[in-house]
Amino acid sequence: MVNPVAHPELTPAERARTILAAADTLTLTTTDPRQRLDCVGLYAVDAAARLVLLDPADARLTAALATAPHSGLAAYAEFTDVAPVVVRDRVRARIALSGRLATAGPDTLVFRPARVAFSEDDTVRVLDMTELAAAAPDPLAGVEAELLSHLDTGHADLLVQLAELVGELDLSDVVDIRPVRLDRRGLVLRLEREWTHDDVRIDFHTHALGPHEVGHRIQELLDVAAARAHR
Repeated sequence: MVNPVAHPELTPAERARTILAAADTLTLTTTDPRQRLDCVGLYAVDAAARLVLLDPADARLTAALATAPHSGLAAYAEFTDVAPVVVRDRVRARIALSGRLATAGPDTLVFRPARVAFSEDDTVRVLDMTELAAAAPDPLAGVEAELLSHLDTGHADLLVQLAELVGELDLSDVVDIRPVRLDRRGLVLRLEREWTHDDVRIDFHTHALGPHEVGHRIQELLDVAAARAHR
């Protein structure tokens, strides 16, 4: 372990809220009438974990909502979390929310989820709605893609140094090292081999409270790497 005290990863509820905060598109499916819409545009997640959407102005959906009961239409929304850098197996997680879709004023829809399934690493967890509503998105959610792309394109040497911090890790057959995830608690690196890959997590010594602290947190890890190399 890199740090004397390991910091746990984000909880599934925190990961889900982070994905919702960073995404700008979603796939929305209604059951009656059965239709599938790819919604592109601004939306927000309120304190009750409801999704506030721009009305896609689909004629069938508008007609169905106009005659729907007060609770709205049965629907489900899907989000796919994709690594910003181009690697094998870019999908990091998926979220599926089932609930009710209704109008919420001019050009606005609201989706009230009743059930949330969070899928990651071939494991599906059903999240409690209270837990999801209470979770806060990671403070790096809006800039993670930019920061990872910067690390990926301009700091290959630093990625090697960071990977070497992982104890008893054999890098002899690793052909490339790519950054695939970043949050306030640490960084995940993808170790690419010819036909396979492994992901390793490197914890920061202290949490990054915002984007301005990420460079400092990484430099702390690089200082440890330099000290080890010197010894």
